[in-house]
Amino acid sequence: MAAVSGLFDEEILQNVYSKISCRKPEVKTLLTLFGPRSSYPCPAIFICGHTATGKSFVVETLLQEMQLPHVTVNCVETFTARLIYEHILYLIQDMDQQAKSNVPPKCDNMTDFIRQLKIYLSSRNFTNETFFIILDKAERLRDMEAFALPAFLRLQELTQLNICVVLLSQIVWEKFQVGTGFYEPVSIHFPDYCKAELLQIMEKDCPSSYPVEFYKAYCQLLASVFYSVCRDLNELRYLAILHFSKYCEPVDSSEAELTDIRKLWRNIEPHLKKALNTVYLREISSDHWQNVMGQNTLADSDSQEEQGLFVRSHIELPFYTKYLLIAAYLASYNPAHTDKRFFAKQGKRGLSNRAKAAAKGKKSNTQLTGPKNFQLDRLMAIFYSIVEDNVVPSASILCQISSLVSLNLLAQVTSDDQIDCPKYKCLVNFQTICDIAKQLKFEIMHYLYDFV
Repeated sequence: MAAVSGLFDEEILQNVYSKISCRKPEVKTLLTLFGPRSSYPCPAIFICGHTATGKSFVVETLLQEMQLPHVTVNCVETFTARLIYEHILYLIQDMDQQAKSNVPPKCDNMTDFIRQLKIYLSSRNFTNETFFIILDKAERLRDMEAFALPAFLRLQELTQLNICVVLLSQIVWEKFQVGTGFYEPVSIHFPDYCKAELLQIMEKDCPSSYPVEFYKAYCQLLASVFYSVCRDLNELRYLAILHFSKYCEPVDSSEAELTDIRKLWRNIEPHLKKALNTVYLREISSDHWQNVMGQNTLADSDSQEEQGLFVRSHIELPFYTKYLLIAAYLASYNPAHTDKRFFAKQGKRGLSNRAKAAAKGKKSNTQLTGPKNFQLDRLMAIFYSIVEDNVVPSASILCQISSLVSLNLLAQVTSDDQIDCPKYKCLVNFQTICDIAKQLKFEIMHYLYDFV
């Protein structure tokens, strides 16, 4: 702290620390790397961390509070190298109100960008202090021109100007090293927030009409429900703001006091449990969601549209992936010797009365005995039999199986080295597979051994 205080004004530092929570070590490291305004810092700084860990917020706040000249470019919005070059030059041009022009500069390549950048910075007196270029979502640079990323890392050397490039990314630096000649930037990792830090940041969203301690207790209740499945700060803050009015209903109607936590919890508990099923999967607006969740039970609703939205919010998969999951369920719960009966053309005519009577005598309930293992070739045979369209076998269809495994909808019961005959097992329950079949208008009961 003493080294940083010697470089910057103490009042500015206190203002920075008051705005940035739970990131004091990272702030001190960045301030040390930035150094005094007129010094030459390191040419490139690489900041990595998961989404909603404060990377962009910390960097932008520091640069604004220190009043350091900078431009910020999102590599998702500017999806080509040419757009990045032109956007940086346009932002620099826009900083000078006297020389401001509505005509965006044209820049076709990195050589032209370096030439124009030197002209722009020299004419605007930015040569006496460090100029920062922030590239957010920097992992997109790997998909652009091969020399774009190495040139940005060496931009200070190529321009002979006081420039520092800051790369913000969600992946580690080792994923960027695709060739030789790369300048190694100074790497800073932003770790995920712990539960206490998330609550400390969420407290700042407290409405002015309620005490901070009351909102803090509400955030703790919310975290007890959602923290096990969601640790994204943006998502938790959104959920807290969305459901706070429901939590305050007993207080607003004078049915409970601010300190009556138990009564407030009983009022919002069923509401939060329903919302738990739609984290990251919302298909409707916040207003529509509040109208749906404001009902006592979804079954009492007369609106089939709202019920359909609620069913789809539980599980949403691509079209052919749903058929693959249905085929996996049929392969797990139907005996292998019944495949000819259900899926072969000659088998669909049905069995004779004598065969039915014999099968009925030794029939056991497979729904109670649990899912059985099945081989990949059997799964694909059932899939191509039940799907209505003429699907061409392709790698994209087979890749969906690994996606179902990663989603814990299927389980691979053989080791990865057994690639000749991998075996799987379906993990979804009967109600879930019925909901998916209803979405596809597929009569799954006609193909289940226990119900025929």
